[in-house]
Amino acid sequence: MRPLKTLALGFLLLLSGAALPFLIVIKVLESTFFLNILSYFFMVTGLILGFMGMTQYLHPRK
Repeated sequence: MRPLKTLALGFLLLLSGAALPFLIVIKVLESTFFLNILSYFFMVTGLILGFMGMTQYLHPRK
């Protein structure tokens, strides 16, 4: 996968992982176990993909 696509996907996952708890706190969404686990999964996956994309972008393969 290209580094910029990986960075963009990681950013979107981090953004959605932060938006879900915000929507839960302001009572737009009901807090469920599945939604909380999904939010955590989005945050962790987005962070990992962001770091992977950043390292691929800064140190390209030859």
